[in-house]
Amino acid sequence: MTEEALGEVLDDMESRPGSATSLLRTIVAIFLREMGGWISVAHLLELLDALDISDARARTAIARVKKKGLLIAETRDGGAGYRLADQAVPMLARGDRRVYNPRNMGADDRWYLISFTIPEERRAQRHQLRKRLEWIGCGLVSPALWIAPAFLADEIEEILRRVGVRDDCTTFVAERPIVTGDPRETVAAWWDLDAIRAHHDTFLRLHARDVPPPAGVTDREAFAIYIRAIDTWRIVPYIDPGLHPSLLPDDWPGSDTSRLLEDLRETYSAPATEYVGSVTGRRIDNPGRAARVRAAARIA
Repeated sequence: MTEEALGEVLDDMESRPGSATSLLRTIVAIFLREMGGWISVAHLLELLDALDISDARARTAIARVKKKGLLIAETRDGGAGYRLADQAVPMLARGDRRVYNPRNMGADDRWYLISFTIPEERRAQRHQLRKRLEWIGCGLVSPALWIAPAFLADEIEEILRRVGVRDDCTTFVAERPIVTGDPRETVAAWWDLDAIRAHHDTFLRLHARDVPPPAGVTDREAFAIYIRAIDTWRIVPYIDPGLHPSLLPDDWPGSDTSRLLEDLRETYSAPATEYVGSVTGRRIDNPGRAARVRAAARIA
């Protein structure tokens, strides 16, 4: 089942962090809604140039996100540009919640179980379901049984409806699972903790050096640091479900990455916004603050 068949713009699971396409999506996610949902081609290319992305690579990345349905070509006041697709707004709203208000399980929080039976002739739907459940942080108990913190229930139900398999699934709200042996070993079998840890470690390795900021950093340089940091981070709050510390290794890096992300926001969000405003000639409110408000409203 394709994105076109689903009729929505999906969170991009395939774009490699640091690639031109991924960095472009990060710029769009952070800034475009605060700019009225439209940007000129020239200004977009200038922002990508600040990330050392050549004109040719930038245009290829733009073509890719247009094909994904994120941007739509639109001329305004005689200038060529791109507007944010209406159907992309729900995806960006989900991203706000993930990036700006990541949730973590409490000791007594409940779990959500997803059991499904999808016949072989509909294996494309089955594959799409499994891929998307994994992407939002669900763990695999058995080939047809998934588990997640119960606060992901709304996102899970949306996935079931969008993929068209709600009638093939049964969901349960449950207390803490009863397992034999060490619960941490069970959790390690349900989630690929090594893969999740690798994303945390990459974020720390690449961006811990950016705090405190280098002496004399310009707004353009701050923009590049900020976009690259958020682009590296964006995978983490999706695949990491925010399990309670009692279920994770003692040296789990989640608190370290959360602190670093907040430090990076506090250090670079304002000058990055100033740079975008200087390029586009627009006054832009702090997008991080606006996204926090949207995310808090979504949770409420």
